[in-house]
Amino acid sequence: MYRNIIEKLKAWKDSQNRKPLVLAGARQVGKTYMLKKFGEEEFAHVAYINCDDNELVKDLFMQDYDVQRILLAVGAITQQTIEAGKTLIIFDEIQESPRGLSSLKYFYENAPQYHVAVAGSLLGITMHRGESFPVGKVDVLNIYPMTFDEFLLAKGKSNMVDILLKKDWDTMKLLRNEYVKNLREYYFVGGMPEAVKEFVETNDAVKVRNIQKNILYAYQKDMSKHVPAMEANRINMVWHSMPSQLVKENKKFIYGVAKPGARAKDFETAIQWLMDAGLVYKVERITQPKMPLKFYADISSFKLFLLDGGLLGAMSETPPENLLVANNGMEEAKGAFTENYVMDQLASILDTSVFYYSNDAKLEIDFVIQHNNQIVPIEAKAEENLRSKSLSTFVNAHPGLHGLRFSMSDYREQEWMTNVPLYAISTYFK
Repeated sequence: MYRNIIEKLKAWKDSQNRKPLVLAGARQVGKTYMLKKFGEEEFAHVAYINCDDNELVKDLFMQDYDVQRILLAVGAITQQTIEAGKTLIIFDEIQESPRGLSSLKYFYENAPQYHVAVAGSLLGITMHRGESFPVGKVDVLNIYPMTFDEFLLAKGKSNMVDILLKKDWDTMKLLRNEYVKNLREYYFVGGMPEAVKEFVETNDAVKVRNIQKNILYAYQKDMSKHVPAMEANRINMVWHSMPSQLVKENKKFIYGVAKPGARAKDFETAIQWLMDAGLVYKVERITQPKMPLKFYADISSFKLFLLDGGLLGAMSETPPENLLVANNGMEEAKGAFTENYVMDQLASILDTSVFYYSNDAKLEIDFVIQHNNQIVPIEAKAEENLRSKSLSTFVNAHPGLHGLRFSMSDYREQEWMTNVPLYAISTYFK
């Protein structure tokens, strides 16, 4: 399946200032698949090593950081020719190999002619355990679940993606029902590659949901494997509270939803673990829409979103037909899935932090971002009912801002706001 990140991988390969590559992302978002596919397409040889529970590489980096010794060992283990410029060396689950991350510094300093790429599901957690990270000595790329346009490509609908990329709003309007149908499917399937592959091959909702459940189970195992039991319990409380947090009209994270009477200090580490594992996105509140937004972040107020809408459906046990069929009694849940969908797309396509805005007058803007040196307030609407006045009030109160609304309505440009169909988010900023 085609992933947009392949273009960034090719750019890394050809860069004159190339450093060892760290491909970071949550478990099962496609890191290994993409590195192998990239290697097969762009290199004569691929030397792949999985560092998880591999006795042959357990002590690969422990003896010393002699790069020539390491390269000799990699060639012997993989039975591949290690040739500068023609071999892609892949260390998968690098965080499981002691001093593996630290070794990248020496590849950069002593053997920059080799293409070395590493992947890891829990790299952020590894760093917080004290593993040295080679700051300034590596290139970092993040990979996320598949975006909606990647989902369309997996279904063989490249023409629909071309129309999105060209921003051909008139043709989109003609094909609106087809786009909406596919978007509903994406709400159910989500962007986890295994779930997408199963859906494309079988069109079986039961099989897709079982895959989603298995992924959630794997995440649970990670939580219990990598932290003490007490902290794992807190992580689980936060994790299992996610559907309840997102279905609230005000989606600000409430500690009491995770555990009655809980306070911030009880769950700060648990939330950080989920963020480091790539399982949740944290969206902090801003007090003013001014540049740079981080100066105005209120770190005590935030929302958490799940990395994938399909997993949100499985976690909340939402019946597949409620997502796949229009007007099927979703009620408040429509807003939860739509806002989570918008956040997932923004996280995947924008290299910028995402915030939200609220004030004492109960005015709330779903998302606020910096884009092209502009502050952009964003409203997410689940359907075509666009009666909310929050965005217009906010824009009127802050001259110079232009609002952006993602909804089920067709594209239209107004003096104060642009309305973009929800199905065009993943290509809108390109």
